[in-house]
Amino acid sequence: MNEEMKSLQKNETWELVECPPGKKPVGCCWIYTVKYKADGSIERFKARLVAKGYTQTYGIDYTETFAPVAKINTVRVLLSLAANLDWPLQQFDVKNVFLHGELSEEVYMDLPPGCMVSEKQCQKVCKLKKSLYGLKQSPRAWFGRFTKSMRAFGYHQSNSDHTLFLKKQHGKITALIVYVDDMVVTGNDPEERKALQNYLSSELEMKDQVKEFFCLKESMP
Repeated sequence: MNEEMKSLQKNETWELVECPPGKKPVGCCWIYTVKYKADGSIERFKARLVAKGYTQTYGIDYTETFAPVAKINTVRVLLSLAANLDWPLQQFDVKNVFLHGELSEEVYMDLPPGCMVSEKQCQKVCKLKKSLYGLKQSPRAWFGRFTKSMRAFGYHQSNSDHTLFLKKQHGKITALIVYVDDMVVTGNDPEERKALQNYLSSELEMKDQVKEFFCLKESMP
């Protein structure tokens, strides 16, 4: 819980304000999960602060929603290219991915349970500046932020599948595909893949480990 609160404060997710008249703050709660390793041993205990998005009202607390889900045909094409051309597949993992989205709506939330604040601030509420897990608009806000960062780094968004980002340079190509909060990168430009990883690490808080898989032609049906 302390780690989660530090991450939220570092990200400047909210600011404490007086609740405006007529505004009803969204509730929140803690969700606890035990993460296990492949051998069944405990890897870590995880706590996540989640907004009660089911209490939000369409047209008041949020408008459009969208979750970036890659088309299965796009995934198949990328895997086929990687298998036939011996391109490595890398999975990028972003910490607290939905916390990076910037909110355009005005959303207020109750103080998190167990949050230590002064007596004067006990009656205040959290005005959200960044999206939070559980909010209806969180996936859309995250994808908007991510798309902006990818375009700034020279990637082009595919017209046939908006979750696919491509970059061609020096006769080589790099492709990144997003499925909600999971990213897979492939291509024949290892320097660009490394540069992309460093760029995303500076823009977003990435996990230290980047999973890498190699597609073997013999293993493909």
